[in-house]
Amino acid sequence: MIAHSRPTLVENDFTSVLNVLKSGYIAQGSHVAEFEGALTGFIGMKGGVATSSGTSALHLALLALEIKEGDEVIIPSYVCSAPLNAIYYVRATPVVVDINPSTFNLSVSKLIKCVTKNTKAIIVPHLFGLPAEMDEILSLGIPVIEDAAQALGGTYKGKKVGSFGLISVFSFYATKVLTTGEGGMVVSDSEDLISRVKELREYDQKKEYELCFNYKMTDIQAALGLSQLSFLEELLDRREKIASRYFKEFQGCPFSLPIRKEGREHIYYRFVVKTSEDASPYLERLQQRKVMGQRPVFIPLHVCLGLAGFSRTMEAWQRTVSIPLFPSLTENEVEKIIAVVREIF
Repeated sequence: MIAHSRPTLVENDFTSVLNVLKSGYIAQGSHVAEFEGALTGFIGMKGGVATSSGTSALHLALLALEIKEGDEVIIPSYVCSAPLNAIYYVRATPVVVDINPSTFNLSVSKLIKCVTKNTKAIIVPHLFGLPAEMDEILSLGIPVIEDAAQALGGTYKGKKVGSFGLISVFSFYATKVLTTGEGGMVVSDSEDLISRVKELREYDQKKEYELCFNYKMTDIQAALGLSQLSFLEELLDRREKIASRYFKEFQGCPFSLPIRKEGREHIYYRFVVKTSEDASPYLERLQQRKVMGQRPVFIPLHVCLGLAGFSRTMEAWQRTVSIPLFPSLTENEVEKIIAVVREIF
């Protein structure tokens, strides 16, 4: 079975982690600080705070922005449940909006209609690696939390994603663009926000008690992150090369290929195609032929919340197939994927 996704690990990753283990200092330490500096430098931001996960990064970002009960936070329906969970962690109210059917990112026109006097933040995922419409969203003047979990290394008009929001978050889960196994990071140009996130990340050694969290990253994870970051451009280049093969080989197949937009560098975290009918039979046939395809979003958030409407999100959910694309695919695996997809469709 060709997996839908798997991490790309090289010898330097193993060596880096082993060196930390041998040092005996395996909790949060100098490697975490180095990783924070390296990633924020790559993104082009002033400060970063490494965390235990992308979800904890979102939680801390909301807390740093003082989002609380009674506040509304806008998110797209077509995304994983992590942003929804983080909003509930701070007892705020999620306002779920439909998507742009061609990009799968949140629809700006739908977003505008949902803004109220209680709207305190917008969480903006760059879904599947394609940057969202940042100029239009930022022009609303509402604090933006960029969720760049799927788009590390992508650019919007020449600037790295994650450098536009008042505060931005990344995830380094096992199959993300860069992995630390589990882990995340909050980045911002605001010294006050970064300082607040650092205070909230850890609970110990406080002169006065305040509700804080144990959201730290370990040096073991940070060492892996630093190693991965050192060859991130190679990982992104490999994704681009496989995507280019797919674009070439899938011409004429009866599905819509991922959209490419001028001024937005798509990193192809997922290669998502849209069929003209329900995707379930295609997913079953891929499985039978030992190629693991998936619906790229498990269940839309409006379905979880029991909300009606969201026709664009429902169409995307019902009709999309994510075809395996990750840097550690071998050439033989790429050839098999191409052959199986062309045969099935």
